[in-house]
Amino acid sequence: MTSVDYLIIGYGIAGATLAAELRRRGRSVLVLDTPQPDSASRVAAGLMNPVAGKRFALAWRAAELLPAAAAFYQAQEQRLGQRFFFELPILKLFSSVGEQNTIIARSADQPWQDFVEDPSAALPVRPGVRQELGGLRIRRGGYVRVEELLTALAAEGRQEGWLHPETFDWAQLVAQPDGGYLYAGCVHARHVVCCEGAAVAQNPYFQWLPVTPNQGEVLDVTSTSLPETEVLNKGAYVVPLGEGRFRVGATYRWPPFAVGTTPEARQELSQRLHDMTDQAFQVTGQRAGVRPAVRDRKPLLGTHPALPNVHIFNGLGSKGVMMAPRLAQVMADWLEKDLAPWPEVNIRRYFTLYSPGPAATGLASPASRS
Repeated sequence: MTSVDYLIIGYGIAGATLAAELRRRGRSVLVLDTPQPDSASRVAAGLMNPVAGKRFALAWRAAELLPAAAAFYQAQEQRLGQRFFFELPILKLFSSVGEQNTIIARSADQPWQDFVEDPSAALPVRPGVRQELGGLRIRRGGYVRVEELLTALAAEGRQEGWLHPETFDWAQLVAQPDGGYLYAGCVHARHVVCCEGAAVAQNPYFQWLPVTPNQGEVLDVTSTSLPETEVLNKGAYVVPLGEGRFRVGATYRWPPFAVGTTPEARQELSQRLHDMTDQAFQVTGQRAGVRPAVRDRKPLLGTHPALPNVHIFNGLGSKGVMMAPRLAQVMADWLEKDLAPWPEVNIRRYFTLYSPGPAATGLASPASRS
């Protein structure tokens, strides 16, 4: 019989950062995950962008999330002896005069200015980059090689025994009189934390949360002319991966969407790259992943309303790489110190959608049943 403090379901960027944070605090964890090469975390280019969207608004809690993310990824680099985090400026290329005007209007916003260079300054010439309308250089951004990070952490987890590559089966989770849970007859856990990403739609205890799967596709391209010292952004991002390799993305498809990659996404992303460069490139690969998107675009952290030891850490969406490290700390504070998650991410905001059913009743521990 194995006893752990936390049984974590799923090992994308959410499960990986939470497991790392809980282990850092001296807690024992067991992570169960079905390896999926095209999971959203592994497909993504890992972009961290503090200024995003059509309105060029400062990303939610960027001043807090970015430093925590950088510190976490750099700590993993030092610990594992491999580079994952690349801090690079992001060049947002303007596509219209309207975008230029929006930037000028925001130029007096000091919190926003902390993340951008002078928008009125002329851009240096970049051979091959279409920048006729100018652009904005964004500071303190960059990207994380998420797939390499997750692979390195998974190898460590398998070697040390706290990560098992297997599919979790809810039917094998049995409530215990002490409030914990017995899984598959051989693992006792005080808490269960759900980090399955878009697969939460099949979770019998959190199906009521407003998570909608959102498919994103990316292209891998090679080019001898695209700049490798900054990320390009104009309707899509172009992230340099080194040695003339780049990742271009991403599309956003709401259900219903096709399973796997599509020729439509390949054409769309190729055209967006053509809009940024007049240089030749070659498409070498195409991948698709499904993100867990939430109605209000904020993650989901908290505890099931009827099951006090069943929790969720999910819904990180397209900005998961930037948000996950700090939110893992917030989630760990909730689990370990009873410090409630921030109101913006606390699942209590959706408790009105919950209706008790046989699933929750069946998993409730004997001690907690009325």
